[in-house]
Amino acid sequence: MNQTLELLHNHSSVRSYTNQPLTEEQLDAIFQATIQTSSFSLLQAVSIIRVTDPELRQQAMELCGHQPYIGQAAEFWVFCSDFHRNHEIAPEVDIEYIEFLTIGLVDAGLMAQNALTAAESMGLGGVYIGGVKLNIEKLSEALQLPKYVIPVVGLCIGVPAEEKAELKPRLPKSMVLFENKYQPLDKEELSTYDNTMKKYYEDRPIRAPFTVKTVKGWSDHIHDHLQRSILPDMMSYMNKMGYAKK
Repeated sequence: MNQTLELLHNHSSVRSYTNQPLTEEQLDAIFQATIQTSSFSLLQAVSIIRVTDPELRQQAMELCGHQPYIGQAAEFWVFCSDFHRNHEIAPEVDIEYIEFLTIGLVDAGLMAQNALTAAESMGLGGVYIGGVKLNIEKLSEALQLPKYVIPVVGLCIGVPAEEKAELKPRLPKSMVLFENKYQPLDKEELSTYDNTMKKYYEDRPIRAPFTVKTVKGWSDHIHDHLQRSILPDMMSYMNKMGYAKK
């Protein structure tokens, strides 16, 4: 197995960091890997807000669900879908179609993945922050995001303060990779995976908010998570920011 595969196969989130800052060389290397990410038709519809101001970082932490590692990590980047820049160049183009939104969302996710992979290749760790959506309007105001710019995902990066946790079991290949056509859910395979997750959580302390807080299977976790009423009216917000009206 080559080093790239070994790195990807052993990914796990890091939520505890030392107070060691990243060097300029590390930051530049991560950015260069990020900016080289594939982009739909080279539209490059992504911008990154690097939050370095301590007060703004604290505000972001509170708006993203009080996740403490946002304040502890050496770096906190917010990846944004950004058609504001393109609209400035071509103001005659109607950006309200949902297709433009999906382009920005996908490209932002791809760039965030490359950023974390680059960081991990240097022995750093990180964790994605989906909580940027919890108070998305207030976060957008705090980051002074203009129309056509919306936060998609946050990323903490830093020097791990402890050894990485045991790898969290993922769905088996047979439940994810289908040949030629979609396959219905196999209840027996799901039950086996539920038992695997129960065993995993029995042996591992729960450290992070917004994850499974009691020992349970993956199916229970899905029920709990999908029923949470924590997200804002995303369609209203998207429309306000100029997206998804058509």
